[in-house]
Amino acid sequence: MPERLTLRTGVRSDCSAAKVAMADLAELPTPPPSATDFLGDVEDKFSLDGTQSRLDSTSAGPSCRHLYERKMGDTELSYFLPSRQTGVNDMYLHLGFKAPQRVTRRARVSTVWAILRLRHPLLCARAEMHDYDDVRFIYVAPESAEDAYRDADSNLEYRSQAKDELIDAYLNGPRTLSNSRLSYLILSEPPTPSEMMPTPPRTPSPTTVTFETGPASDDEEQVEPRREYELLICAMHFLGDGMALHQFANDFFGLLAGPKSDDELRAMLEEEWCSRWSVAPEECILPPALEDNMPLPSSKFRRVAAHVDFQLSQQRLVGGQVFPRRKHPERLTIVPTMSIPEERTKAILKRCKANGVSISAALFAICNVAWARMGGGSKTAPTLMYSALNLRPYFTAKRGAPWDSYWHLAIGYFNVILPSFLPSSTAAERTFWLRARQAKEQSMRAAKSPLVASRTLEMAKERGARARAWAKEDDEREQGTWVVPAPPVSSSPPTEPVFPARAKASAAALIGLSLLGNLDGIYKHATFPDAELHTLTTGSRQRNGAMLLFGYTFKGRLWISLGYDTNGFEEGVVERFWKEALDCVDEFLG
Repeated sequence: MPERLTLRTGVRSDCSAAKVAMADLAELPTPPPSATDFLGDVEDKFSLDGTQSRLDSTSAGPSCRHLYERKMGDTELSYFLPSRQTGVNDMYLHLGFKAPQRVTRRARVSTVWAILRLRHPLLCARAEMHDYDDVRFIYVAPESAEDAYRDADSNLEYRSQAKDELIDAYLNGPRTLSNSRLSYLILSEPPTPSEMMPTPPRTPSPTTVTFETGPASDDEEQVEPRREYELLICAMHFLGDGMALHQFANDFFGLLAGPKSDDELRAMLEEEWCSRWSVAPEECILPPALEDNMPLPSSKFRRVAAHVDFQLSQQRLVGGQVFPRRKHPERLTIVPTMSIPEERTKAILKRCKANGVSISAALFAICNVAWARMGGGSKTAPTLMYSALNLRPYFTAKRGAPWDSYWHLAIGYFNVILPSFLPSSTAAERTFWLRARQAKEQSMRAAKSPLVASRTLEMAKERGARARAWAKEDDEREQGTWVVPAPPVSSSPPTEPVFPARAKASAAALIGLSLLGNLDGIYKHATFPDAELHTLTTGSRQRNGAMLLFGYTFKGRLWISLGYDTNGFEEGVVERFWKEALDCVDEFLG
């Protein structure tokens, strides 16, 4: 189905000409106080400011709703269809930070959230499934800046949970997101130890002594106490990828903790709405699907050549090393994390550079050597690992402002294959750095291949077809109507195989790695002086028996974490692997 815009009625043609004041949000009925709101912030939950609750708007929005829609591409479908039941692949990004209380007032947070949702329409779209190959993004444009603010506020929640409790609830509790809520923001202020302790009764004092002190100095008056907060940004994976999440977080803090006052942010929200919706575009404003961002010539020869190359490249994938799994009805994801101090991280970076590799390549070797030392599977089967490839440099279709949202999928996948044995005649350190250089070479070959686009599109077709087949089977099993499909019967006579004959080999992967690189290149900390970010954790809700290792640098520190389903593997096996991996970090990286 082509991209479509549904206009329910006309729209005013000039933003400044339609000067109708917005409703004063303070006049709305105030809901009862919620336990999830920060103390002292309840009174302005539905106002833009504690004292001035009106957006200084000189424009009215369209006299009706404008609805835009487009079908999901194959890559988006491959993430959407498995997520329908329990939220598999629902992403999160956790950031721990310190900030003054004024920065985290609900009115300010909702305004910033509304600005960014205007810039990135997929965040406030909904998903509508018509068939297994017909799932659509539906986006209803906000009628006004006030409408955008209300929508953002309704997708914001305040809590009082600590980091681990917050992440555990997202990963293992009831699903936070849904087809009608593709993104969500949670801001938590954990209780301090003193707040968690019961307050003792007041001790009687026979005498009250008052000490007179002089006025506070200018420096003392300017010191603003900072509190600890935990931010959880939640989004469906079919909306975008990790790079979109991190760029969004940087933009969020740049507005929230930057130099703009509350009034200036309200004015920005009005301007952002006006620049997009004073005249509603006729064309679809939603970001294109991945496949449409890197189109290829449609000649028959090109299609056949791409298919042949893809099949040959798939035949070269040989693995077979897997963690021993077990079946368990309940999934329980945990994310043990190691953070390495800044000075030691500098030494590790220097050592990797001296050996001609990056930390990302070294982490492939860490996993490889740790698994070999555990005495995993057969030594004859190689270790296959996979990771994501950023496809943005390969996109040829570009959108102009203001519809140039970075919230869209832009990832493919590549594989690294390393031996599963450790030679006894070679020093362990020499073997490690050799494996790291092999991982680097394979990663660079995948990224620089002139066939990245064609292989990505072929893989998208295969992943989409597989996701549709599995989704249909899951639904039929749930309904009790599934039957084993009959083997395909070919009516044509057998033909000579096109591809060379090769012995059957397993392509099973040991583990996936999410290698985010240096995130300090994305987070411009100097642009948000009112917030001090200190902790970053990321991941997604997993399927049963899933595992993913993360590696990145943030605030000058190297972070390594392992997200896995503790109920999905034989007891103790992943814990031993994690210990071996950390021992390898100490031994080889320093």
